[in-house]
Amino acid sequence: MTTPFQHEPGSAAGQVPPPQCPAHGTGIGPGGLRRMYGPEAEADPAGLYEKLRAEHGTVAPVLMHGDVPAWLVLGHSENLHLTRTPSQFSRDSRRWHALQDGSVAPDHPLAPIFTWQPVCSFAEGATHERLRGAVTDSMARIDTRGVRRHINRYSNRLVNDFCREGRTDLVSQFAERLPMMVMCAIVGMPDDYSERLVEAARDLTRGTETAVASNAFLIGELNRLVERRRAEPAEDFATWLIEHPAGLTDTEVSEHLRVVLFVAYETTTNLIANVLRMVLTDPRFRARLSGGHMTVPEAVEQTLWDEPPFTSILGRWAVGDTELGGQQIKAGDALIVGIAPANTDPLVRPDLKAGMEGNRAHMSFSSGPHECPGQDIGRAIADVGVDALLMRLPDLELSVEPDELRWVGNFVSRHLVELPASFAPSPEQAIDEEPLPAVSRTRASTDWEVASPAPRHPVGGVPMSRAPAGPGSAEPSAAPEQEAVIPAQRTGRTRVWRAVVRWWNGH
Repeated sequence: MTTPFQHEPGSAAGQVPPPQCPAHGTGIGPGGLRRMYGPEAEADPAGLYEKLRAEHGTVAPVLMHGDVPAWLVLGHSENLHLTRTPSQFSRDSRRWHALQDGSVAPDHPLAPIFTWQPVCSFAEGATHERLRGAVTDSMARIDTRGVRRHINRYSNRLVNDFCREGRTDLVSQFAERLPMMVMCAIVGMPDDYSERLVEAARDLTRGTETAVASNAFLIGELNRLVERRRAEPAEDFATWLIEHPAGLTDTEVSEHLRVVLFVAYETTTNLIANVLRMVLTDPRFRARLSGGHMTVPEAVEQTLWDEPPFTSILGRWAVGDTELGGQQIKAGDALIVGIAPANTDPLVRPDLKAGMEGNRAHMSFSSGPHECPGQDIGRAIADVGVDALLMRLPDLELSVEPDELRWVGNFVSRHLVELPASFAPSPEQAIDEEPLPAVSRTRASTDWEVASPAPRHPVGGVPMSRAPAGPGSAEPSAAPEQEAVIPAQRTGRTRVWRAVVRWWNGH
């Protein structure tokens, strides 16, 4: 079998310049392969995907940081096959020949992502079932209503920090903070929330020289949490992993906490920022808002199609020589799950402007046995958080032109740098000081309620009612504590923002 990777890192014919070399500033690397990193790739990732699709089809040879070769899977059906066939494409990175021959150093900028760890996301077979079972069983113990109370209160606290100023950056002052606050409460470290945790989590996927140090800091914090919970169990996710019958070691517990905390934080931060950007800038959303034809879950799903929180995932590693998308894949080759390009596959979305709300066939949470187990938690944080923000500040407007917005990141994750917005200054909202409920269930499990509960009082003179519950679920009643923190609306808001409030509550 042949391969387009005629240069292998470390070989005599494949000597490549170090990552800091100016030669890495161009989009074309050794062998004429396109780079998945650098200014060109980061400035227009969608354009890069289309070039690769035109040149190679549904599976394309590319170069990662340091000009390390890999395969980027672009097609939707090919990505489904990649993620659903572990017998051919394993999650065990130790199969990667670039690691086996030392071509990829342990301090590679993406090492926190691909280095094998004793977690379910790198395991297969019986080991995967044991570890994944501990994670999913522990997540099933999370009380959905209690968590939504946490989300609502934290959201209002964050809005209180800037509501008097009449301006804010919705990324740094809201989207980047809310997910970490919620996940710290779920994991069992609410008092450990800090800006350093936020910075470390955002640093892990950026391929920076400090990514390894940020990973070490995060692991240190979680190791201390595991020690505390071994000595003093509590009703939180860390304790549930420790006490699970699967018998996880301390290392396995801390590593799973790292994965859960990091993935949930990263995806939800990007999801909130992307939803808010679309609400403030996208004409399609404005048109749907004015007619009241879109609900919160539908808006989130549309965002997951158009701007997924993770653009791609490294990775999968070929178990043996095989073929995918017409390309000959060699045993030990690295493959990248192309989430964003799969979501724009012409066979799935011939018209990218067509609405996809209500359609969950996107790849934003991957697929197969390693599909994200906590995706509904992220959806709930985005739903409740954005709803609370718009209820408090219904006259939010973007402070800059849409084309002035900037992104940073790499092929794994694309971050909106800032989302400056202005609004009429308003007083701080009184926050209910009663203790928040525990995140553990005290009754039988029910499905996650994704749509935000609507307030029972009329908003803007329009009676509000709860959106219909999902099939087979009971109609929940709004808790008095939830109603106590729903702020009253200011008078004189514009017609479009009256529609915003109605839309975000399912009308």
